[in-house]
Amino acid sequence: MLCSFFGSFAQREKAYFASGCFWCVEAIFEAIPGVIDVKSGYCGGKTENPTYREICTGLTGHAEAVEVTFNSKSVSYETLLEVFFYSHDPTTLNRQGPDVGTQYRSAIFYVEPYQKARAEAFISQLLIENKFKRITTSVEKMNVFYKAENYHQDFEKNNPTHPYVNSVGKERKIKFLKKYKNRN
Repeated sequence: MLCSFFGSFAQREKAYFASGCFWCVEAIFEAIPGVIDVKSGYCGGKTENPTYREICTGLTGHAEAVEVTFNSKSVSYETLLEVFFYSHDPTTLNRQGPDVGTQYRSAIFYVEPYQKARAEAFISQLLIENKFKRITTSVEKMNVFYKAENYHQDFEKNNPTHPYVNSVGKERKIKFLKKYKNRN
C-alpha cells in the first residue's frame, strides 16, 4: 500500500511555459487531461519576488508564465509542447494578441535536460514541416518561478464576466480547442 502511495507522486513533473497573458495560458492547460495543477506566475527575469505591477513595466525581464504540474503517466511532455504551440502565435516577438512587451514573450523554461532537448527538437520539426515560417519562442533554463498574486490564480474561472476574459481569453481557448481537436 505504501509503495502505491509514493508511486503516485513519482509521476508528477513540472513544466513552465510563457505565451502571453497567463490568465489565458492557465485556462488552456487546465483543460488538458493529465494536468494536475496550473499556477500563474513569473519567470525568466532578474528581479527577486516581482509583483504584477513591476512585471507590467517590462523592466524586470520576467515573462508572465505558468507552472504546469502534470502526471507524466497520463500526459507526455510532448503533448504539453503541442498544447503550447497550438494555443498561441509563436511567430510574433514579444506579443500575443493585444498584449505587447517582453513580459508576453513566447518561451519554454526547461527544468530537466530532456525538456530542453525535446523542446528544441519539437521546434525543429515544426519548422521542417513548415507549420510556421519562423518561430520566436526561446528555450530558457528555468531558474526561479515566482507565483503571481492570489487574485491571478484561476482568473478565468473566478472572473467569467471580466472584459478581458470575454474579449480575449474565451476566444483564445475556443480557438485552441478547435485547432487541437482537429490537429491530426
